[in-house]
Amino acid sequence: MAASIDHNALYRLPWNYADNGISWLEPTTACNLHCAGCYRDTSGRLHKSPEEIQAEFNIFNSLRKSDCMSITGGDPLVHPKIAEIVKMAKDMGWKPILNTNGLALKEKKLEQLKEAGVFGFTFHIDTSQTRPKVHAKTEAELNDLRLHYANMLAKAGGIACSFNATVSGNTISQVPDLVNWAQKHAKSVQTMVFILYRSPNLAGDDFNVFANGHQVEFDSLYEETEWGGKRILMSPEVAEKIQEADPMYEASAYLNGTADPASLKWLLATRVVFNGKVMGYVSPRFQEFIQVGYHFLKGRYLSYARPKSAAMAKLASFFMGIVDKKMRKIFLRILGQMIRNPLSIFKHAYFQSFMIIQPINIKEDGRQDMCDSCPDITVHNGRLVWSCRLEELNSYDSFCSFVPKSKIRPVTIDL
Repeated sequence: MAASIDHNALYRLPWNYADNGISWLEPTTACNLHCAGCYRDTSGRLHKSPEEIQAEFNIFNSLRKSDCMSITGGDPLVHPKIAEIVKMAKDMGWKPILNTNGLALKEKKLEQLKEAGVFGFTFHIDTSQTRPKVHAKTEAELNDLRLHYANMLAKAGGIACSFNATVSGNTISQVPDLVNWAQKHAKSVQTMVFILYRSPNLAGDDFNVFANGHQVEFDSLYEETEWGGKRILMSPEVAEKIQEADPMYEASAYLNGTADPASLKWLLATRVVFNGKVMGYVSPRFQEFIQVGYHFLKGRYLSYARPKSAAMAKLASFFMGIVDKKMRKIFLRILGQMIRNPLSIFKHAYFQSFMIIQPINIKEDGRQDMCDSCPDITVHNGRLVWSCRLEELNSYDSFCSFVPKSKIRPVTIDL
């Protein structure tokens, strides 16, 4: 049974369409790796020019305030001018975050990207991928690869490190392995993101799908795969698996859906790890303090934080504990650890976040429950659109709509 999570007990992240923590740039559709069920068509292998990218940056800058610019694809590291793109984003005031499978990342390229101003990396690594010289059948078998990239960034210094993993009905049982691994490496891994897989047959047999007034075959846009299975996962199911590995797990913030205010489209939990042990999870009030305070100081909402900020959990829990009971409990646990081991007083306590992303699901009446205030908004033909549904725009020049078959009635005309 999935964990029961009351959205009213959480802090609703203040991000909105015009003022958001993240925006999403796709400088290329080319990719050097195949992921089962990938929702992006990489066959065209298109690299956008710096001039096209600058035009998209200008649209973002005029329409949307953001803290970070996620630079993705395809895979952004295959773009021949990726360092230049990173610098462009940095110069326009965003934190450049590279969303990559990591395959093309070598130490020399990392040095170039750091010099260009890269803020962080989000590595997408999971068993859906066909990687050269990697034959992992489980997520646990990929942890050495994850550690390789975490160590690479730690050696370079000052670069935020996150990992994405797509979770399907076939792999959800392996989520605890990732949670436990992350706990051991809280010093170098700031965030773990679990993205729920959506089958290309999202409409199933219950809906007819239309685009521009014409019926279309929605599942033809995307690749069907055995890896993903058929079951539609929801955020509380993954939350329950995290809690299996970490009984203290407790979410504190969320983004709701466009059709259902109670849906948990982006579900955020942040724990404090000290001496390799979990001290607890931060409160909704703490998340609110961070978002509102950052916006007050910087004029935008926080998304990614620097590793040195993630290492300030001891100090933050002390000061926030003055006014927040839950944060006070975390600090008292840290204090207990320091009393039992006085030498640990010189060690850092680390913030480490888990984000669960629940993509589109279709309500019984055909409404599409998208991520309200989508952080992954991108530019398409001069306007801001959902990045996860670009294939619909590329194929039909419109988003698809879903009509329950039970509501379609034949029309008869008497002559």
